[in-house]
Amino acid sequence: MSEPTRILAVDDSRSTLEVLKRNLEPEGYEVYTCERVDEALPLLEDLAIDLVITDYRMPQATGMDLIRHVRANYPDMEIMMITGYPSIPGAVEAIKDGAGEYLAKPFTTEELLSAVERIVEKQARRRVFCSPATPPDNFGIIGMSPEMDQVFQRIGKAAATDANVLISGDSGTGKELVARAVHYNSARRTASFVPVNCTAIPDSLVESELFGHVKGAFTGAKDGRAGFFEIANGGSIFLDEIGDASPNMQAKLLRVIQSKEFCKVGSSRVHTVDTRILAATHKDLRRMVDEGSFREDLFYRINVVDIRVPPLAERGDDVLVLVNHFLNKFSKAMHRTPPRITDEALAVLGGFGWPGNVRELENLIQRLVVIVDHDPIDVADLPDPMRFCLSSVSGGNRSLADVESEHIRHVLAMTGGNKTRAAEVLGINRKTLREKLKRMEGE
Repeated sequence: MSEPTRILAVDDSRSTLEVLKRNLEPEGYEVYTCERVDEALPLLEDLAIDLVITDYRMPQATGMDLIRHVRANYPDMEIMMITGYPSIPGAVEAIKDGAGEYLAKPFTTEELLSAVERIVEKQARRRVFCSPATPPDNFGIIGMSPEMDQVFQRIGKAAATDANVLISGDSGTGKELVARAVHYNSARRTASFVPVNCTAIPDSLVESELFGHVKGAFTGAKDGRAGFFEIANGGSIFLDEIGDASPNMQAKLLRVIQSKEFCKVGSSRVHTVDTRILAATHKDLRRMVDEGSFREDLFYRINVVDIRVPPLAERGDDVLVLVNHFLNKFSKAMHRTPPRITDEALAVLGGFGWPGNVRELENLIQRLVVIVDHDPIDVADLPDPMRFCLSSVSGGNRSLADVESEHIRHVLAMTGGNKTRAAEVLGINRKTLREKLKRMEGE
C-alpha cells in the first residue's frame, strides 16, 4: 500500500488552516499546519512533505519567501499558493518561482480538492518520469505497467520451452523486441536469430529466400546461397508480419515446420533443420482463418504460445518512462546534456493516444532532441495534434472560463511573463491575450 500524500499548510489564518485540514484529511491526505514560515522550516526538514500549501501574504517572511526556500532546498516538493489578494502578476510570480497551482480565496471544497489532485498527479508523473527505465526481470524491455508485466511473464514461460510462439500487437509496439527476448533467454541463445519480413519477399522468390538455392538453379544464380531456415538452424527464425504471407509462402512454411526438412532450389538433396519459429502479426489471424485467407493448419502450428503486446495507450505511465529513456538515448548520441521537459508537456505526452505506438514516440523524442534548441521542452514544441489535446489532461468538473484562466496563468509563468511568447503558445494574438488578461483581473 502506498504512503499517503503529506501536505504542509502554512497560513496566518487559523480558520483557513482548519478549512484545509477539514477538507483534505477525509480524502486520505496527511495534513500538518503552522501559522508562520519560521515554524514551517523545521517541519520541512523533519518530515517527508510532498506538497506545501502556503498563503501569499503573511507577517515577517511571506509565502513567496517560503516558495523560494522550498525550491532551493527541496526541488521535488510541490507547492500551491493561496491568497485573498489575487492578481495576474502575483500568479505569474508565484508560478514562475515554483508554485504548481495558484488558488484565490474564497475557494470551494471542489476547487481545493481539484487543485490538490492535479498537483499530486503531476508529482506522480514526474516521479515516474525520473524512475529507472529498466527494472529487473523485464528482459531489457522498458516498461513497468501491469500490462507489460503480463508480457514479461509470457516471455519467461516461452523462453523456458522450445515451443513456437505467435506475437500479436499493433504496428510499432515492439513485437521484434519480444521475439528477441524469447530467443536470447532460451537455450538457443548462442545460435542465430534470423528476422524475416514476410511482406517484403516477392512470391516468385519465396522458396529461394526461405530455403536457398544451388549454383545454376536459375538464370543469374552464379553462386549457391543459404536460405533463412539454413542460417537459423539451431536458433530461431522470426517471421515478421506472417499475416501478410501469400498462400504460396504459407504452404512452404507449413511444410518445413511440419517435416523439419527442405530442399534448396535446384537440388533434390534433403536438408534437416532444427529451428524455432517466432512469428508476429498486427492482424487478427483467427478472423483470417475463418475468412479463409490464412491456413488453419499453419495457424495452429505457430500459435503454441501466444504473446499479446499491448498498444502504448494501454500502458499507462510507461509512456513517461519511455520519454525519459529516449531523451537520454538520443542526447547521448548527440553528445549533449538531456533537455528538461516541462510538467505541462509531460501531461500532454502521457495523455496522447499514440496511434503509432512506441515507434511514434521514439521518432518524436528524437526529433525534439535534434530540432529544439532551447531548454526546457514545453507544450509549444509538440506537434499540433498533441497540443490540441491539452484540454483533455487539464482536469474536469470546472467551467470553461476556469480552465482557460488557469491555462493562461500556467503559460504566462512558463514563458516568464513574455506575452508575445505566451500568445504564440496559446495560438492567439497579443490583443486577444490582453483582453483575456483584463477580464481575468476583473474576476
